Amino acid sequence: MADDATRDRVRALVRDVLSKAVSAEFDASTPAPSASAAPVTTPAGPAITRDESAKLVITEDDVRGLERGSVLRIAEAARLTPLAADIINERGIEVVRRVPRQGLTTNRTVAVGADHGGYPMKEELKTFLAELGHRVHDFGTDSESAVDYPDFAHAVARAVADRRVDVGIVIDGAGVGSAITANKVPGVRAAACYSVEVARNSREHNGANVLTLGSKTISSAEMRDIVRAWLGTELTEDRHRKRVSKIEAIERQYQR
Repeated sequence: MADDATRDRVRALVRDVLSKAVSAEFDASTPAPSASAAPVTTPAGPAITRDESAKLVITEDDVRGLERGSVLRIAEAARLTPLAADIINERGIEVVRRVPRQGLTTNRTVAVGADHGGYPMKEELKTFLAELGHRVHDFGTDSESAVDYPDFAHAVARAVADRRVDVGIVIDGAGVGSAITANKVPGVRAAACYSVEVARNSREHNGANVLTLGSKTISSAEMRDIVRAWLGTELTEDRHRKRVSKIEAIERQYQR
C-alpha cells in the first residue's frame, strides 16, 4: 500500500509539473497586448523610447517630445541637425544607432585613394576588392609621380562623409598622415591599422569608416588580411555604439 501511495504522489507531481510547463509555453507563444506608449525593448539593449531609425536626418521635431533620460534609436548613417543635437544634449537623451549585422557577404562601395608611395599597393587593393565582390571608386593617384597625400585622403573622406560610398581606404607611406587628414572631415572616423587585430578593433569598438594603410609598413599579404578583417567586422554592441556617440557629440561641439 505504501508503494502505491508513493507512486500516486509521484504521478500527481509529474502531472502538476507538466501542466505548468504547458501553461508557460502557451503564455510565451501568445502575443502580449500592445501599448502605443510603451517603450520598445531590443534584445541585450536598452528600452527604446522612440524609434526613428527609418530616417536619415533627425530634426528637432523628432526629439522635441522626448523627456529627460529617454532612449532614441536612429539609423547608423543618420545625421542630427544642430538643434536636435542641442535638445539631446540638454535632456540627456541616449542615442542608440541601429547597425545592421553585416560581413564579407555584403557588397559595399569602397572609395580608394593613395599618394605616389601607396599607388602600387592601391592597384593591388582594387583587384582584391573586386575579387571580394565590392564596387570600387578610385580617387587617384594614377602613377608613382610625386603628389601630396592630403589631397587624396581628403577626397576619399569627403566621399564617405557625403554618403557617396560606404567606406574608404587610403594608402600612403605610413598611413598616419592620411588618417590625420581624413579625420578633419566631419563624420569620418579614420583608423591607421597595421595588423588584423587593430583593424577588427577599429571597426568593432570605434566604428571606423575609413581605413588607412602604410605601404612601407606592411606587405601585400598583410594588406589583404587587414582589409578582409576590417570589412568583415561591424560595430554591433550597444556599449561600443554609446562611446562612438560620445565621439560624435564632441565633434559637434567644434562644428558650431
